Amino acid sequence: MSTVKISIIIPIYNHAGVIEKCLKSIFAQTFKDFEVVVVNDGSTDNLLSVMRPWLAKIKFFNRQNSGAPSARNFGFEQSIGEYLLFCDADVIMKPDMLEKMYDKLQADGSAAYVYSSFKFGWKTFKLWPFDEKKLKNIPYIHTTSLLRRECFPGFDQELKRFQDWDLWLTLWERGRRGVWLNEILFHIVAGGTMSKWLPKMIIGLPLKLREITRYKTAKKVIQDKHRIK
Repeated sequence: MSTVKISIIIPIYNHAGVIEKCLKSIFAQTFKDFEVVVVNDGSTDNLLSVMRPWLAKIKFFNRQNSGAPSARNFGFEQSIGEYLLFCDADVIMKPDMLEKMYDKLQADGSAAYVYSSFKFGWKTFKLWPFDEKKLKNIPYIHTTSLLRRECFPGFDQELKRFQDWDLWLTLWERGRRGVWLNEILFHIVAGGTMSKWLPKMIIGLPLKLREITRYKTAKKVIQDKHRIK
């Protein structure tokens, strides 16, 4: 039986330079009923020395490099929370993020998850209420959203990109929707994993032809899987 409300699951690969800020923001939360599961996905930097002071506060696992989707699924298997929050290592939470997300999901019993607006470096991603048509077109919901445990279908470990987009589309196909919390509740350190999550054409950076091709190829994989025309 679960003994905590929220399991925060962090896959990490060579993010020794940002993980401390992420963890500090988590342990500064006003909502205290949580556990932190960190899955080291075969890092080759000085992560282990950086993590040493935190080991008494978290569940920490070392694995051979298998990719973020596999690390997230492994972290889920080690977790016990009623709710899940898959957090990237370069995310810094506002102190009331967990509290507000939890309260929002408690207030909407029909929603499977709650997502918020956020910042990436200097740029604000001001989102909108859940819209399945937009969801089929662009991956606008970030992985760092609060999800009911019983709704989690697992990440598709075969996908090389857009695993989070695939997750939210899978839930929609199963009749489960999200609810938007109209606040900026976290920001992402520029230069981290975010640049892989959204195409650079969206975040306003120069885009090379090779990157455009990779983006379109990865998008088509998701479109084909979910029969999106």
